[in-house]
Amino acid sequence: MTLLRSSTVADVVRRSAARTPARVALRFAGRQWSYAELDAAVTRAAAHLLGLGLAKGDRVAAYGRNSDAYLIGFLACARAGLVHVPVNYNLTGDELAYLLRQSGSTAALVDPALKSNVDAVVGGLNLNHVLLLRDTEDSLLAVASSGDVPELDVEVADEDLVQLLYTSGTTSRPKGAMMTHRALLHEYLSCIVALNLTEHDAPLHVMPLYHSAQLHVFLLPWLAVGATNDLLEVPDPGEILRRIAEDRHGAFFAAPTLWVAIANHPDFGSGDLGALRKAYYGASIMPGPILRRLAEAMPGLGFYNCFGQSEIAPLATVLGPDEHADRPESAGRAALFVELRVVDENGDDVPPGEPGEVVYRSPQLCTGYWDKPEETAEAFRGGWFHSGDLVRMDEAGYLYVVDRIKDVINTGGVLVASREVEDALYTHPAVGEVAVIGLPDDKWIEAITAVVVSKEDYQGEVDEAALLAHAKEKLSPFKVPKAVRFVPELPRNASGKILKRELRDQFRP
Repeated sequence: MTLLRSSTVADVVRRSAARTPARVALRFAGRQWSYAELDAAVTRAAAHLLGLGLAKGDRVAAYGRNSDAYLIGFLACARAGLVHVPVNYNLTGDELAYLLRQSGSTAALVDPALKSNVDAVVGGLNLNHVLLLRDTEDSLLAVASSGDVPELDVEVADEDLVQLLYTSGTTSRPKGAMMTHRALLHEYLSCIVALNLTEHDAPLHVMPLYHSAQLHVFLLPWLAVGATNDLLEVPDPGEILRRIAEDRHGAFFAAPTLWVAIANHPDFGSGDLGALRKAYYGASIMPGPILRRLAEAMPGLGFYNCFGQSEIAPLATVLGPDEHADRPESAGRAALFVELRVVDENGDDVPPGEPGEVVYRSPQLCTGYWDKPEETAEAFRGGWFHSGDLVRMDEAGYLYVVDRIKDVINTGGVLVASREVEDALYTHPAVGEVAVIGLPDDKWIEAITAVVVSKEDYQGEVDEAALLAHAKEKLSPFKVPKAVRFVPELPRNASGKILKRELRDQFRP
């Protein structure tokens, strides 16, 4: 393979290994990999995949929790010219089979604990190889860990596909966004610049690597700059607090639902979190009261609000620490390689401050949806990618997320953003988590309904009447929920997005 003008995802680790071969790149479960060791492991794993008869462009599903093996599997696919298909490890049955079938995957990299789920759906699929990621003598991790480092007989171009990023499917059937090496590398540079990523940050990674935010906004960009990365298998709030305090991590990303759990954890505030200097959030809207609670507890911490979606790899805008005081509810301004507009239903720009759909042009964008030409044409109509996100933008170019367009509630002919209602309810001391949805109603078209998880440590009782009374103090009458439902937990995917579609189905009259 000629490396004269090579610019691929796998080159990220190769170049960091050339600069700092002995520096620790990754630590996981007691194992650590220098950059040179990680680069060699990726090449061995890539050669093994090609040796199975897989050819450039073949899709390889990845079905596992966070691990060093999972990262090596992704990078090996990138180096071998294969298309990596990350699969939510919570999916089973028909949902799992759908992604394997729709992507046309011919091989799967699987955690041993999840293999039975694949075995249960493999009939009728075109899976020729099911490889275990770790914990066995013939796993991909074992193959990658030792032996000669072979030369690979494959050429990978920056316009080649490297990953199918399936949308989370919170409102509809998942679609596979086709990502090229070129798109991801542009996005990595946007992240490095906008998020001030450096080799000295000592980041902790806990969100699932199958999700584009943790993998492509944080882990790969930090590998690009040569940082030492610690990885946890699951995002446990107590373990996160312990690791940050004991291992002196300087940077950390979490979805808002995990930040809520951390802020509500009994150990929050008891350990020394002084080494933490950079806090990142994104993937969904952060409740304003939770952000203020975190800022009050850690006044020396800089917060970054990251906004985007899988189709743009996924970072589109960032609000930096020096911008939070003046615009705490903003999602920031466009990243380095992102151009955006806010438009009405006709594709015309809306005035500053008015709500509209944010649309993008960027080299970070996917090339379309896998095997879905009609959906691709609809998303890219008019020469811009239509996000489905309802926002408003001020005169300085700062974006404010109103809601997903499909989640806006039409109550009596008036549109209400669920976020505004959620933020009002979060100010009640009994509310641990809340999701506001619209349910079909003969009178109101959609009845605003709040689904609430109470705080476990709340000293007192709370009922529907108390929360409705609280909402009336904070909101205009037409925005006050018509009902409150209490649940032990909110359904959400592992990336932290609340699955409002499931709540609508659960409480539909």
